[in-house]
Amino acid sequence: MPPKLTVHIVDDDAALRASLAFLLETQGYDAQLHMSGEAFLDSPWVCSGSCVLTDVRMPGIDGLELMRLMSDQRPAPPVIIMTAHADVPLAVQALRAGALDVLEKPFDKTRLFEALALALAPGVTDTARAGQERIASLSGRERDVLHGIAAGKSNKTTALELGISPRTVEVYRAKLMAKAGVHTMAELMRFAVAAGF
Repeated sequence: MPPKLTVHIVDDDAALRASLAFLLETQGYDAQLHMSGEAFLDSPWVCSGSCVLTDVRMPGIDGLELMRLMSDQRPAPPVIIMTAHADVPLAVQALRAGALDVLEKPFDKTRLFEALALALAPGVTDTARAGQERIASLSGRERDVLHGIAAGKSNKTTALELGISPRTVEVYRAKLMAKAGVHTMAELMRFAVAAGF
C-alpha cells in the first residue's frame, strides 16, 4: 500500500485547521496541523509526497514570508495559499512568489481537491508551457484586458485606458478566461505569471 500524501495545513484558526483535517483525512490524505508559520518551520517536513496549504494572513510569519523561508532552507513542497481577502494583486503576488494556487475562503471542495491533486501529482507539471500556450491564444485586446487585470485595475479603469466600455471589458475578461480554460482569477493569474506575461 503506497504511503499517504501529506498536506500541511498552516492557519491560525484552530476550527478551520480541524475542519480541513477532517475533510482531507476522509479523502485519504495525511493532514498535519500547524498553528503558525513558525510552528511549521520548526516541525520536520519533506518536499516529496507533500504540499502546504497555508493562510496568507497570520500573526508572525505570513503565508508569503513562509514560502520564502521554506525555499531558503531547502527544496520546498508546493504551496497553495488560502485567503479570506482574495484580490487580484494578492493573487499575482502569491503566484509570483511561487504559490501553485490561491483559494478564496470559503472555498469550494472541488477546487480544493483539484489544487491538491495538481500539487501532489507525481512528476512536475509544466505550468509555464501551458500558460504560454494559453496566453498565445489570446487576441490583442484580450491581452490588453489581461494586463489591466494583472495590474489590479478595475474594469472601469481598464475601460478608460483602452477607450472601451466597462461592459466590453467584462466581455473580454470572460472570453480570455474561457480561452485560458480557467474558472477563477487566481487560476488565470497562475497561468499568466508562469508564462512570464
